[in-house]
Amino acid sequence: MRTIDVISDAICPWCWIGKAHLDAALAELARDGLDFRVRWKPFQLNPDMPEEGVERAAYRAAKFGSVERGKELDAQVAEAGRAAGLDFRHDLMLRTPNTVAAHRVIRAAEQAGVQQPVVDALFRAYFQEGRDIGDAAVLDEVSADAGLPGMAAMLASDAHRDAVLAEDMAARRGGINGVPSFLMDRHLLFSGAMPGPRMAEAFRQADAILSEREKAA
Repeated sequence: MRTIDVISDAICPWCWIGKAHLDAALAELARDGLDFRVRWKPFQLNPDMPEEGVERAAYRAAKFGSVERGKELDAQVAEAGRAAGLDFRHDLMLRTPNTVAAHRVIRAAEQAGVQQPVVDALFRAYFQEGRDIGDAAVLDEVSADAGLPGMAAMLASDAHRDAVLAEDMAARRGGINGVPSFLMDRHLLFSGAMPGPRMAEAFRQADAILSEREKAA
């Protein structure tokens, strides 16, 4: 079974939209008899973010030039989200968190075999419920509800921190500068939240190319 790695950040709205499209693509491919293993890998959109995060409105005003411009971009994201069946509640999102802790939880979830529901839960917690997913107590509650208990103790240690930071840096050194980015068996395919049917076709073609290469090897 081939592996699809999704390079993603937990506060990237296009990554949540990309996941919705990915789920649709995988369902289409499964009907054709193609199944893939999916792994979520870390990327920090804001690697210099203070550990405690910042107030979102002020941060986005500084990043995009004005509060109004930030709201315009939020509206564009919300429209794309609705088309994908997602409900963005930007009015509830008060903080922009540092995401290292969230990535540590996602990595622990992979080892526990519950990465997909945990990733889903973290996206919903931030984008739909406006929760601060940089807060250890919030991460502990959200992940426990998704089938991964015990994250408070994990986050109180240094578990997974070095691995997350190393994977984030490896993605940057590998030329990835935007998320979501999708790889198949470590081959970079594309970046961006393309619609499910196009995504399915990209995966189908990549699988065929890799299969031909393996036959010729």
